[in-house]
Amino acid sequence: MRVGRLTPWVYAAPMLAVVAAIFAYPIVSLVRYSLENVGTSAYVPTTFAGLANFRFIFSDSLFVGALENNLKLFLCVPIMVVLSIILAALLFDRPRGWKVYRTLLFLPYILSIPVVGVVFSYLFTYNGSANETLRGLGLGFLAKDWLGSTTWALPTIMFVIIWKELGFGVIICLARLMSANEEYFEAARVDGAGWWQRLRHITVPQLVPAIAFYAVVELINMLSWVFAYVYVMTLGGPQNSTVVSEYYIYEQVFQNNVIGIGAAAGVVLLGVVSVLIIARLRIDRRLAAFAYE
Repeated sequence: MRVGRLTPWVYAAPMLAVVAAIFAYPIVSLVRYSLENVGTSAYVPTTFAGLANFRFIFSDSLFVGALENNLKLFLCVPIMVVLSIILAALLFDRPRGWKVYRTLLFLPYILSIPVVGVVFSYLFTYNGSANETLRGLGLGFLAKDWLGSTTWALPTIMFVIIWKELGFGVIICLARLMSANEEYFEAARVDGAGWWQRLRHITVPQLVPAIAFYAVVELINMLSWVFAYVYVMTLGGPQNSTVVSEYYIYEQVFQNNVIGIGAAAGVVLLGVVSVLIIARLRIDRRLAAFAYE
């Protein structure tokens, strides 16, 4: 019996209604605040601002710079994807101790971001363990003020993000490979294909849905899940060089007490993330269809 297209939605309707009830009010309030100059007390009334808040943030060099930093963080995604593919392929060959390696790679992902940020903040100070190790190896000329330099602060945060998020991609790719038909790999070995040939012609095509899913998830994270790294490690500095859109919203709402400006930035961020979430849902459908092929 063919299941109608609406049947899954009927079963999911009660839960969707609950989710809508939970998220609808905050989203509507966010949009409303973005169109107002919100009064900070009874003596400062709230007034309608229209699109003035949006015009302000797009003319604000700090917000534009925050978006640029988010785009720079996007560079983490292709690096993580490539490393995930290679490491998953190596683990798929089941070298000795591969389960231990798998655990070690995934462990950083389950750690709390603030904890990771604090630890790496100590490691990357000018007199921290990273620079002391370089000096001990006679490579003192490579020592930098990793988190105190406008040049190196953001790349250092990117390194920490890659270190923490990589395990998620490795596990996704490895799970996909373990569910794939091993006859393809055996046939390639019999035909004399080398490891890189198998990676290019068999492994990567098998991983396409998983790669797409992982890439979209991490793109969303680079927009809406990096505040803790920035707040713990640099507080947006030095000289606002690590301010991202989330941190900009935090500054406007909680430090400058300009709720309308922060809400407008939040609406922009919500719109971009929503597009990526829709893309992720479409990829989820294709991934499910691919699993049954």
